[in-house]
Amino acid sequence: MMRQRGFTYLAVLFAVVIVGAVLGATAVVWHHQVQRDKEQELLFIGHAYRDAIAAYYEKTPGTVKQFPKKLEDLLEDKRQTRLTRYIRKLYRDPLTASKEWGLISGPGEGIIGVYSLSTRVPIKTANFEEVDRELIGATNYMDWKFVYKVPTPLATQPSAPAAQTPPASPTNTVPATPAPAPEKTP
Repeated sequence: MMRQRGFTYLAVLFAVVIVGAVLGATAVVWHHQVQRDKEQELLFIGHAYRDAIAAYYEKTPGTVKQFPKKLEDLLEDKRQTRLTRYIRKLYRDPLTASKEWGLISGPGEGIIGVYSLSTRVPIKTANFEEVDRELIGATNYMDWKFVYKVPTPLATQPSAPAAQTPPASPTNTVPATPAPAPEKTP
């Protein structure tokens, strides 16, 4: 009887170890999934801020374009005669749970982009959309910068000079002659 209790105790102890290992593995998978969800949310919010900054810039009244001076300018554009909102609310950073963002300054001390203040290492380092190609290989979330880049007009881009080739004429063309075949010696 004493021997049977020892085996039961070992069986229960073994079962507790197995359950603990399974729960530990589940916790790691759950933690990674939560981080992936936060990354997706950060991408969504970063795109929302970048698009709002672009709309604010493009809808500047007059000819001199301006960037917002603060994120609150995206909630209500006081430059317009009627109420114009470029973003519904100021989002929290999903990684730091703070409303504070890193701001990227542009011309005229305006904001051209945002980034997370989290120094954590991202899980996603590749397979981004084309618009986010700068995020490839980022070492932390602070490197995930969502910046509006003003498109350059095609007229101001330098064009390559056309190649100058002389026109074909009988005097400057040489007919190709086949090379003689090498002689074979036995």
